Amino acid sequence: MSTTVHHRPPTARTDVVGALAELDAATADARLAKPEVVHHTQRAHDHLFADAGRLSPALRRALAARVAEQHGAPLLAEHHRGHDAVDLAVATADPTVAALVRHTDLLSLAPALVTPQDVAALEQAGLDPDGIVLLSQVVAVTAYEARLVTGLRLLAGHDDGTPAIAAGHDDGTPAGSPSSPTDLTGRGKYAPEHAPNGLAAPRRFTRDQLGWLPWVDPIPSVELTDEHRAAFAGKSDGAYFRLLARETGVLAARTQIDHAIFLTRVGLPRAERELAAAVTSKVNDCIFCASVHARKAAQLSKRPDDVDRLLAAEVPRAPGWAPTDLAALSAGQEERWAAVVDFAAALAASPSRATAAQVTRLRVLGLEPLELVDLVASVAFFSWANRLMLTLGEPFVPEPAANNPALGDSRDTIPPTTTLGTSVPVTTTPDAAPGTTSSSTVPATTVSAPAAATTTGESR
Repeated sequence: MSTTVHHRPPTARTDVVGALAELDAATADARLAKPEVVHHTQRAHDHLFADAGRLSPALRRALAARVAEQHGAPLLAEHHRGHDAVDLAVATADPTVAALVRHTDLLSLAPALVTPQDVAALEQAGLDPDGIVLLSQVVAVTAYEARLVTGLRLLAGHDDGTPAIAAGHDDGTPAGSPSSPTDLTGRGKYAPEHAPNGLAAPRRFTRDQLGWLPWVDPIPSVELTDEHRAAFAGKSDGAYFRLLARETGVLAARTQIDHAIFLTRVGLPRAERELAAAVTSKVNDCIFCASVHARKAAQLSKRPDDVDRLLAAEVPRAPGWAPTDLAALSAGQEERWAAVVDFAAALAASPSRATAAQVTRLRVLGLEPLELVDLVASVAFFSWANRLMLTLGEPFVPEPAANNPALGDSRDTIPPTTTLGTSVPVTTTPDAAPGTTSSSTVPATTVSAPAAATTTGESR
């Protein structure tokens, strides 16, 4: 995929997210403490809607507008519609477009319900692996940007209100929304007993290490170019990053955003950034992502019992898998963590339920503008990551380390922070990427003989 789009570095207010958020001075200044997040978020946006690909930019814009509406970000939706987006009401007369819209709705609002058969349906509709990754990134990046806009607007004092969930559809989308899906309420969570490699599939949230298998062919290691490898610098060449490398420009920007949010010294304490990632993963029901970032939150905070309490919390769900009550996630936590968890969970919901009152509560507890911006960014990033991990593959429980020497190293080592303004980590960590023993994808309908577990990894 070409990455020749030229970019002019944005300021805290002139990038798409900053302009739509209508930032006050304090929030704008706080964003610029991590300029890489601002710059590379705009880069990801530019690549996503300008680079060549199986889907036309006009169709990508239309799908992004639909997702933005579903996530409670009407200003972002209008931004996309203002760029000659396709009229989906007309375009869905084409069965291929209709299939793309159905998958977009599922990935957007209920990613935990996606199955290998849903991905196979995209192939039947004519998408190749590059096209599937492109569609997935359109939805996932829009979920990320929607939460940035919503969260930053709250920090800047714009209380746009929250959708009336109780008066909406069973799937949690607001009543009357033109972007409401129509086919999610009859579906259940994808929860097989075994992964396609024959190993057990995880059925509960855990801090234990898990593996991950792709449903879509990643780029074989021997075919990776220098540009591909540069796009995930600091990560391993496991299946996950080789798969995302099919959208090279987006992945390159995403890697820098990840480093800038989670590995820099300034901002929210790193344990609370990882806590926000774990909370978001609980809301989206991503067992794999939650396992990695709950483990990191427990290590950094030295509060494993509090993290395990979060993982054990039951989140009731409506038909269509939207969470109906998020209160259990913060139950039993001390005041600051409870406030962080409540805000993170509310912002992670689709559409967002975060409120100005929650922001006020965080400020009363002493969170500074940069910490608040970091919290928003952490939730937003995992709203992106969860949607990729849940819908491009599935987790499995690795064999014990005694039977699998690959699991016997220090994958739980926390990478060091980077200095302010540096977006590449000082060192890499073995806990860098999920992968498989082969570059091939296990067929969606085939269960193979058990295979040796390979590298576990992080979900971002």
